[in-house]
Amino acid sequence: MKPDEGRKRVIIEAIQPQVDCGRYPARRYLNDRVDVSAAIFSDGHDHVAGRLLWKHASEHDWRSTPMTPLGNDLWSAAFTVDRLGPWVFTIQAWVDHLDTWCDDLRKRLAAQPDPASSDPAKRDLPPQDIPVAFNIGAELFDQAAARANGVDAKQLKSFAALLRGLADKKSAVYEDPLTPEIEALAARYPDLSFASLAGHELQLWVDRERARFSSWYELFPRSTAPAARSDQPDPNRHGTFADVELLLPEIAAMGFDIVYLPPIHPIGAAFRKGPNNSVTAGRDDEGSPWAIGSAEGGHKAIHPKLGTFADFDHLVAAVHDNGMELALDIAFQVSPDHPWVKEHPEWFLHRPDGTIQYAENPPKKYQDIYPLNFESSNWQALWDELRSVFQFWIDRGVHVFRVDNPHTKAFAFWEWCIAGLRQRTPEVIFLAEAFTRPHVMYSLAKAGFTQSYTYFTWRTEKSELQTYFEEIAKPPITDFFTPNLWPNTPDILHASLQDGGRPAFMQRIVLAATLAASYGIYGPAYELGENVPIGPGSEEYRNSEKYQIRHWDRRAAHSIAPLITRLNQIRRTNPALQSDLSLQFHPVDNPQIICYSKVAAAPSTPDPGAPPFDVSHADILPVNPPLQPNVILVAVNLDPHYEQAGWIDLDLKRLGIGHDETFDVEDLLTGIHYQWHDRSNYVALQPDVMPAHVFRVTRK
Repeated sequence: MKPDEGRKRVIIEAIQPQVDCGRYPARRYLNDRVDVSAAIFSDGHDHVAGRLLWKHASEHDWRSTPMTPLGNDLWSAAFTVDRLGPWVFTIQAWVDHLDTWCDDLRKRLAAQPDPASSDPAKRDLPPQDIPVAFNIGAELFDQAAARANGVDAKQLKSFAALLRGLADKKSAVYEDPLTPEIEALAARYPDLSFASLAGHELQLWVDRERARFSSWYELFPRSTAPAARSDQPDPNRHGTFADVELLLPEIAAMGFDIVYLPPIHPIGAAFRKGPNNSVTAGRDDEGSPWAIGSAEGGHKAIHPKLGTFADFDHLVAAVHDNGMELALDIAFQVSPDHPWVKEHPEWFLHRPDGTIQYAENPPKKYQDIYPLNFESSNWQALWDELRSVFQFWIDRGVHVFRVDNPHTKAFAFWEWCIAGLRQRTPEVIFLAEAFTRPHVMYSLAKAGFTQSYTYFTWRTEKSELQTYFEEIAKPPITDFFTPNLWPNTPDILHASLQDGGRPAFMQRIVLAATLAASYGIYGPAYELGENVPIGPGSEEYRNSEKYQIRHWDRRAAHSIAPLITRLNQIRRTNPALQSDLSLQFHPVDNPQIICYSKVAAAPSTPDPGAPPFDVSHADILPVNPPLQPNVILVAVNLDPHYEQAGWIDLDLKRLGIGHDETFDVEDLLTGIHYQWHDRSNYVALQPDVMPAHVFRVTRK
């Protein structure tokens, strides 16, 4: 098949960033600089030039900037995304005859014979036909003038006349008439008659900053009731939205951005689970919030014991007033009592005896939950209803959602659903609770999920952590996948927390808060060190809050809330910890100590939207504004039982430190300064005191 214009000679390939050959948009964040690269080349020796074209999808006209050669046919350019939502970009390239002529002219001028030279090698050089070259150049500059206008056109035309005048002089030796200014002027008016355009426009999705950098705090509203007396909570008192409001100042003071609530809908009575996932529930047992739906409503209803819609709206406003956002759990599954079961039985799988198939993960059975059938003959109505659930809560002011088990629903549904919701509300954030295979997790991210749970919970050894984060914190994975680290969840109490005691909880929170820009905890179980499983080898909590109301002593002396507060302060005031791209591991001669760094330029002014922190604890120190550039170095003892020590071999170039240089490291957890020198430096960490250093590195 012949091309539509056979005189287009330039090839454009290997454009980055792109995801799956442009099938999905690459991900960036508001005000990010987007670096674009490509291989651009042509046949022969003619010079090529190119420009980057980009625009927000809502704009009609392209913006453009020249591309810069990097060598070996590689070119780059960049643009800044200043609006949320969809963007497109592409590359245009062409043979640059005028630039080719400029280069050839300089070669000719350098090689022209010099009759006055005493050096025969210079005197006897062959003639270079300089006047002919001047006349050819004059034509090229005339053509550029025709593409220009105003003063620019006059200057280009004048230079063409200058070249013709030089050609007419018939001089023995010619000086170079070119200047950087006239070349730059001509480059502004290229000949695009036979320019090549990249095969297709590439997509980019731009999220708001909280999609990149966030701290999540999960709590069960029904467990927030205050004690009837200070020493004895009322075990029958069900928490309400108003009770949650009373905790907001404390959660905000800990430095969290997002308050995340498990499902807030009515809970089914049929096959309701009792404490510790018992198949038999007592009359007063509350059941699992994930068994959604009863006669009182389904996914667009509120559990009556939590409050009314007016109470919910008041809670949303109160969360915002405390400098945070509310996240809701969306779980697309139902209890046998959900209205959808009667209204749309075709949305569910039916067994040969006519009953609806409940959820199973053999040998486990979940009789209180019916999964949805995404192969339903009425799938279009199912899709519409599910998307309307999100829209219902978006209309009530919720712009952050944690989605339960999205990998058990059709990928095509998520791509369609999220795209439709973002058209109206581009600031919405979706967190995928998908502890599953890598390709499945990545496909959900490509389909539109903003953030994702990760395998961090099960990565405890140094080699495991380093290998995993070297994968997910670098391109091409970072072009579409944003990790959110959770050391615990209501479903997962990892063995390391069961066995490691308070030091393990401190160790894992430092790792979560510094390895990734987004992390979360299920609290107050985490800060209080809840670590008793239901049985040996199980990751289920004994007396799990999923099945019963719990009461927590948030003021307990052993709480690590002060450490969590401190870490969130450090994250807020050190831009290096607000992105994942600069993560770099440094060797340590002890396998029980892991060391890594992050580097970023600090903002010129503090974030005016940051909520205040509670620094009433005596062991919480003020965090001073960082210097330029912001360099954070973290060392963590992975052994919760014993002190570990070792020598760190620093990659000084990545830290911006010269060899044989002395520099200051300030432990932001304690305020203590150390003077370090050159690459090799010593650390010793006692897990029961503080299992980590979080250093800010500054040159002296």
